[in-house]
Amino acid sequence: MEIIYKTDKKPNIEEIIDVYISSGIRRPVNDKARIQKMYEHANLIVSAWHGDTLIGVARSLTDFCYCCYLSDLAVRKEFQHQGIGRRLIDLTKEKIGSQTALVLLSAPAAMDYYSKIGFEIVTNGYIIHRTQ
Repeated sequence: MEIIYKTDKKPNIEEIIDVYISSGIRRPVNDKARIQKMYEHANLIVSAWHGDTLIGVARSLTDFCYCCYLSDLAVRKEFQHQGIGRRLIDLTKEKIGSQTALVLLSAPAAMDYYSKIGFEIVTNGYIIHRTQ
């Protein structure tokens, strides 16, 4: 069965949480209301489907003309290393256009991955970490 990518369908929260848990991404999966809010306020969601099963998701916040923050990239463990994450990023880039920078914060374990698929490490960034 082929993998279908969508930008016009917001997955339900239970599906998203299942992908997060399977993928190994650290998100507040025990706080369904918080995950719901994360997706209510995202304005670009690209998803990957194997039949009726959500297998990957890219969640972004963007103005579609200057900057896009890719906040989440998650692919179910059994579908990793098949180019799905890269395709989710490519579709995100397609939607935001060439005038828009794509930025993200990487988990330490994913640093090599992002470098391999064309992201450049930047040293001029700052962060104030969340306290909860």
